[in-house]
Parts: sequence; C-alpha cells; structure tokens
Amino acid sequence: MTERKPPGITFESWADKQIREAEERGAFEDLPGAGKPLRDAGAPYDENWWLKQKMRDEGLSHLPPTLALRKEAQDALDAASRAPSEKEVRRIVNGINDKIREAIRRPLSGPPLNLTPYDVERVVAGWREGRDRGAGGPGT
Repeated sequence: MTERKPPGITFESWADKQIREAEERGAFEDLPGAGKPLRDAGAPYDENWWLKQKMRDEGLSHLPPTLALRKEAQDALDAASRAPSEKEVRRIVNGINDKIREAIRRPLSGPPLNLTPYDVERVVAGWREGRDRGAGGPGT
C-alpha cells in the first residue's frame, strides 16, 4: 500500500481495492495470531497501550529501585529455599545481603526500602527444616 490515492476516487473505495488486491496476492495468509481473538480487545482505552504491550512482550517491568530490590530479596529467599546445598543457600543469602547493605549505605530512589540484611544462620536453619520435612525426616 505504498502508492498514493488517485484523485477523484473516494478513500474508502481506494482502500477497499488495496485490501482486495492484497488478499488476492495472499498477503494475509498465515499471519501470526490468525483465528485468535485480539489481545486486550475488551480492555478500556489506554493511551500508553503500545508501551505496556512492548514491555509485556519483552518481559520488562519498571519498578522503583527500592521495590525492585524488595522483589529481588523475596526471589532470593525463594531460591535459597530450593537450593541443592547449604553452600548454595549461604551464597544466595550473602549475595542479596550485600545488595541490601549497599542500598542502606547509599539509599535508592522510591519508597522506603524497609529491608535489613537477612540472618544467614536463620535462613540456613529454615532450609534444613524444609529438607528434613521433605525427606521424611523429623517433623513429618
């Protein structure tokens, strides 16, 4: 549809002709999403729809740095609970603790951080209890 609309032809009939010719050439065959409902078709209009869609498609999110660190800290605790060894638990918790300490020393923008470094020994003890329960050991 790179050619210009000729004078004297209504826009609708010119556009319809372009679409019909493209269909005849097979330009609309095997398009991704063919036969599927439009994503967000029933959602209210949002002027930043394209930005939100791009971020969703790319797996991106935007959180203020303090909230991003809180989420990272929670994800680290979850990963530590599934870690295969005590050494790995300690590595994960020490890694997030370093980031928390740095954020306390040099405050990040956003809402208050409300985090303190985790007690490594307490996290390791929780990890051991979880393994004992899962292995049919004490506490089951």
